[in-house]
Amino acid sequence: MTQQNKVLKIGLPKGSLQESTFDLFRRAGFHISVGSRSYFPTINDPEIECVMFRAQEMSRYVEDGVIEMGLTGYDWIRENDSDVIEVCELVYSKSTRKPARWVLAVPAESDIEKVEDLEGGIIATELVNATRKFFEEKGVNVKVEFSWGATEVKARLLNGIVELTETGSSLRANNLRVIAEVMQSTPRLIANKRAWEDSWKREKIEAIALLLKGAIEASYKVGLKMNVSEKALKDILNILPSEKSPTVSPLAESGWSAVEVILEETQERDLVPQLKRAGATGIITYPLNKVIP
Repeated sequence: MTQQNKVLKIGLPKGSLQESTFDLFRRAGFHISVGSRSYFPTINDPEIECVMFRAQEMSRYVEDGVIEMGLTGYDWIRENDSDVIEVCELVYSKSTRKPARWVLAVPAESDIEKVEDLEGGIIATELVNATRKFFEEKGVNVKVEFSWGATEVKARLLNGIVELTETGSSLRANNLRVIAEVMQSTPRLIANKRAWEDSWKREKIEAIALLLKGAIEASYKVGLKMNVSEKALKDILNILPSEKSPTVSPLAESGWSAVEVILEETQERDLVPQLKRAGATGIITYPLNKVIP
């Protein structure tokens, strides 16, 4: 492949995941910008060309080779039954760090308590194929209809819905009750099989995956630095999590060391007061862009 032809075509999700995806790429070192009416973002890497598609159709375009790499949910890979390479899972979303859930829900006042109670009923959902498979595996005969939106409203017009939820707030607002989970879904980085066989493209895809995973890993962690006297060093090291291996460097001032460690973000709030009481000074915490294992 000549230098001129070294371009990887990637698909970015347009819609609910757009802003969080752009932010993830930014933290990975890729700056993306796009106009409000454009579907072709610019990126600060001459070896990448970007186009935006809805997550629902991304896996089809990757399978067909329209694009060579894309970001979409596991749910839409399953829904489209797409034959693609799943390069890695990327646990990020528009509002939480938890997997999104497709759930079977009915009105709170409904007599329906379990999946079998829906025998002969009608279910509305955007995830038609996966929902049909779910009921088939349960041995329950239902009619599954595609929903063009406002699916929560249809729960009281039909027998139930299968809807995507991250926090459950929309279901609660519509007074709906979950009776089963159909599927969990997280974003996946996927690749076209022919592109994966190309050594340059595969290396480029794997490099992007490494940086994106590093950015996600960093979002859960913080860096912590402090100055510690020789007499307090043992106590400080005992306070720090045993699974971490801090960096200890001597300072110019005799009898003092700089201690640096990477921690889970949730650990910081408990450890900092303990470290201060144990004699640490000049404590600094700072965010991280990428953590590469």
